[in-house]
Parts: sequence; structure tokens; C-alpha cells
Amino acid sequence: MKQIVITGIDTDIGKTIATGLMANYLIQKNIPVITQKMVQTGCDDMAEDILLHRKLMGSPLLKEDQTGLTCPYVFKYAASPHLAAEMEGQAIDPGKIFSATRKLAENHSTILIEGAGGLFVPLNQTMMIVDYIKTHAYPVILVSSSKLGSINHTLLSIEALKTRGIELMGIVYNRYPEDDPFIGNDSIQQIASYMIKSGYRDRIVQMGKIDLEQPTVPDFDSIFEPA
Repeated sequence: MKQIVITGIDTDIGKTIATGLMANYLIQKNIPVITQKMVQTGCDDMAEDILLHRKLMGSPLLKEDQTGLTCPYVFKYAASPHLAAEMEGQAIDPGKIFSATRKLAENHSTILIEGAGGLFVPLNQTMMIVDYIKTHAYPVILVSSSKLGSINHTLLSIEALKTRGIELMGIVYNRYPEDDPFIGNDSIQQIASYMIKSGYRDRIVQMGKIDLEQPTVPDFDSIFEPA
């Protein structure tokens, strides 16, 4: 397949769980896949998101995890990547992330690359995550949610992708936690309509509460099937 960026409409929106579940789905389809995290903040050892990916994939840690290829930058301070790096006297070099991805691609046909926060999170003082995606022409899977306010954040994200000519493969719609199913049902309709209006196919996969010990993997066929 290819390298795909998993980004979200906000932080703590469910990107890590969605990434791990999609990797599990691809493994079940006999597609060699590995996950990568661009930058992990709020962590001082192995990237926590990579650990969760492996758990959801039913996989032990890989040698690529141990060497740092699957998460080139880990910072202790829980903040935007640019700030977390500055707190440790560093600046993120996007080239280091890309080099790690190319190295992973030598042995894996598909790489799911999880971002940090949303599209407009700064990697450093000159590049945001959306810029990095555009530079490398990565397609995107966007993680949204049924929370109040998600329509605005999701449509703005779709608009940003469309304006930059970035492919949107589909949306993972996280319905957990969901306070109001009426809002959730309406929001998904609004999002689907705007995807079509923007020239994208309305490929949306819904994701509910996930048991991390025995995860039920959603059917991601509509996102990964050929156009």
C-alpha cells in the first residue's frame, strides 16, 4: 500500500486507538504494516502511543521500536511538539522523521503514521503537521468525534486538506464517550455531506468504546478499499 498519516480534529480524540485498530485490521488482511508516531510528548521513555499500538495489534515490541525508528522524537513535557522540544533545548528536524519513515518502508509495505494533536500543531517554528503532510504528499485518515463542537473542527480540517490538495481517505468517527446521540447522529450526517461537497467520498467508519484487552476491530473496508 503506502504511507498514511492518521491525524485528528483535536488532541485526545482517539487517534492512537484508531491507528492501532487499523493496523490490526490490515494484519488480518495479510498486509505487512507497521505504525509510527511522529513525535511523542509527555513521556520520558518508550513512546506510550507506540506501546498502545502494539497492544491493539496483538504484537510485542518490535526491533524498530527499540531503535527509535517508530518514534524519532520523545519529549518529557506534555505540550505541543515545538514547545516540548524547546523545553529540552532542541528543535525538531522534520528530515529525521522522514528518514525514519523511509527506513521503515524498506521492510513494510504500509506505514500508518500517527501525528500529534491536529493538523495545525507546530512541529517547529516554521513547519506545522499539515505542512509536513503536504510536503510528502501523504494521504490522510482523519479522526473525528461525536462531541459537541466536532462539526466545526471536522469541517475546518476537511477544508484545510482540500485547500492544500491533500487526499482524505476517510474519517474514523469516534462515538466514545457520547453524551448526546442526537448530536452524534446529526454531526455524522453533516460531516458526510461536507466531505461530498469538498470532492471527497463520504467514507466514514464509526468507532465505539474499545476494550483494550480484547479489542473489537471495526470494519475499515470502506476506507482502505480502492477508489
